[in-house]
Amino acid sequence: MPKALVTGGAGFIGSHVVDRFIGAGYDTEVLDDLSSGLRANLNPAAVFHELDVRSAKAGRLVRDGGFDVVAHLAAQVDVRKSVNDPADDADINIAGALRLLEGIRAIKGKRPRLVFSSTGGALYGAAERFPTAEDAPTDPDSPYGVAKLAVEQYLGYYARIWGIESAVARFGNVYGPRQNPHGDAGVIAIFSGRIMEGSELTVFGTGAQTRDYIFVADVAEALFTLATRPLPKGTSVAGRALNIGTGVETSVLDLVRELGRVTGAAPKVKHAPERPGELSRSLLDPGKASRLYGWRAKTSLAEGLGVTYEWVKRQAEEAAAPAGAAGTAP
Repeated sequence: MPKALVTGGAGFIGSHVVDRFIGAGYDTEVLDDLSSGLRANLNPAAVFHELDVRSAKAGRLVRDGGFDVVAHLAAQVDVRKSVNDPADDADINIAGALRLLEGIRAIKGKRPRLVFSSTGGALYGAAERFPTAEDAPTDPDSPYGVAKLAVEQYLGYYARIWGIESAVARFGNVYGPRQNPHGDAGVIAIFSGRIMEGSELTVFGTGAQTRDYIFVADVAEALFTLATRPLPKGTSVAGRALNIGTGVETSVLDLVRELGRVTGAAPKVKHAPERPGELSRSLLDPGKASRLYGWRAKTSLAEGLGVTYEWVKRQAEEAAAPAGAAGTAP
């Protein structure tokens, strides 16, 4: 049976990646320190290791685990936190990846492929071409984006010098079930929670800023594809980096209107001052992933919003239910 390790596998995206590997028959293990991931997200069929990705134990797990693939999603993902504490962001996002790479390098014999979750919007910065393809200049405007780019470059080094196979997925704005509706990131989950509560939605600036919203199941499929399909021959690390987006641009105000249509609500909006440094536009060109791997996003925004809202609603109802009510007879 093939074997996979998913770091950050108790997190929002990582847990869906775990589900995809298990569904394909992989013997799957999870590495997560639960600093942001949740035990409730863990697939019971996975072996769980509660470890910090920067730890020596994490390196030994990778070295000795006999994995065919390592999907690396453990990360500090809050752009604003990276601005406030770039050293901590780099420690987690760069040093953590290096710990895994060094573990792979120490393996005698067949080594696993490492699939890395990078970023689209934060990596390209204020892009000049839309939709933005992988050959666009990488000019991050945040320490988070800088760290992701640094890891991509490290992957190139380890591929050229040590022969370690790697692939990079540059995500658009991922949304879907298991995203925290009470956090600071993930506007769709946040808006869904506020609509369900009947509260106002806060829109920063004019609301004309756009993003490429991609459903989490499509992202999980992309990572699984990169992990299990042959890599393009004779390419640099840039050739192994793929945009994982929809190629569809949606403004914040259009998102509010679509959420209202899907939920049957009439969301109330209040505007707040524009946040400094926020990109006005982000739109990825996913054509390369389609050409090389036949991958494309399959979930429409309307469908994904409906699934996400129903999940947020169900979680709130379960949290509000009296203790012991679950599973009782009607």
